Amino acid sequence: MADIAFLHTSPAHVATFDALVKDVAPQLTASHLVREDLLARAQVEGLDDPGLIAGVRSALQSAASQSRVVVCSCSTLGGLAEATRASVPITRIDRAMADEAVQRGAPVLMVAAVQSTLEPTAQLLRSSAERVGRPLAMRSLCVEEAWPHFEAGRREAYLDRIASAVRRHAKPGDTVVLAQASMAGAADLLADTGLLVLSSPRLGVEVAVRVCGG
Repeated sequence: MADIAFLHTSPAHVATFDALVKDVAPQLTASHLVREDLLARAQVEGLDDPGLIAGVRSALQSAASQSRVVVCSCSTLGGLAEATRASVPITRIDRAMADEAVQRGAPVLMVAAVQSTLEPTAQLLRSSAERVGRPLAMRSLCVEEAWPHFEAGRREAYLDRIASAVRRHAKPGDTVVLAQASMAGAADLLADTGLLVLSSPRLGVEVAVRVCGG
């Protein structure tokens, strides 16, 4: 049995999250369930599709049966993950990022590379703002031309497209929210902009570690 089980929709995330768990809490163990089909179905059928909902629930409950906490690393499926009940806590990787973004009170530029992530992340940010009682000024940016590079394994080109789009569209004082875990590396490419750029992987892992008592 693992301490933290991750549900991913791309195998590219396995090494990233293994390394994060080892860095944040080396005493804990991690397991990974990769279901690329779930994101593909969400993009075609939408998040209200009964088959998708059942598939996400089944995957999360399977992971929960062999762990102490489950983390959904897919932002598109995050809302479905939070709505799933299981024998252990289920968290979404981007909740902590959203909470930090709205706490700052600055305008948020929410960036995604697939359309299916925009509304779930917008809902997430709105719910975080409601929880802390802060107003939310938010703009959305979808960098669709970046996604084929991610699917083809061209990570540097993927991150470069995202960073370039943020440079074109961000305004001084914005808090940039990188909606998908795969985007985290773009923050390094934007370090010279003076923008606050938030990504989800480390913040989400730190929450999972706290849930585990680590």
